[in-house]
Amino acid sequence: MYNKVILVGNLTREIELKYSQGGMAIANTALATTRKFTANGEKKEEVCFIDITFFARSAEIANQYLRKGSKILVEGRLNFDQWVDQNGQKRSKHSVVVETMQMLDSKSDSHSQNDYDAPQSQAPQGQSRTEPAYQQPSYKQQPQSYQKPAQQMPSSSQIPVIDIDEDEIPF
Repeated sequence: MYNKVILVGNLTREIELKYSQGGMAIANTALATTRKFTANGEKKEEVCFIDITFFARSAEIANQYLRKGSKILVEGRLNFDQWVDQNGQKRSKHSVVVETMQMLDSKSDSHSQNDYDAPQSQAPQGQSRTEPAYQQPSYKQQPQSYQKPAQQMPSSSQIPVIDIDEDEIPF
């Protein structure tokens, strides 16, 4: 059997971070995805709200860097939750357990939000902070003498102009 979900959307609420008795971080929030389509010549929009759950280090990273409205791509698996409510009624819902995520907000979008409080390193007065707010962990250490080769940026005349209609984008 195969259970894989890929979603792109915006967070609909702030992340709720908790820790299990074993010390594992668990973060819950929800994602809103939008589907635009045309029916009978009329443009329509359909929004789907999905509860998502992060575990371990990704839960802590999500809590630290994501806020309500943040755009993310998540990959995970569909999970079916069942419980009995306070009135004795059986309840159920589907949610997504996130296995990987990618933050899609640009740095300027993130910093323009007033409630964004990613940690800021202190730089001496007159100097700017140059390191990124978040770096993905490196699982393989490079030798000390390793240096990345310098890359040339293409000139503006070499970059093609692509005109894409918003209705052509599948998400």
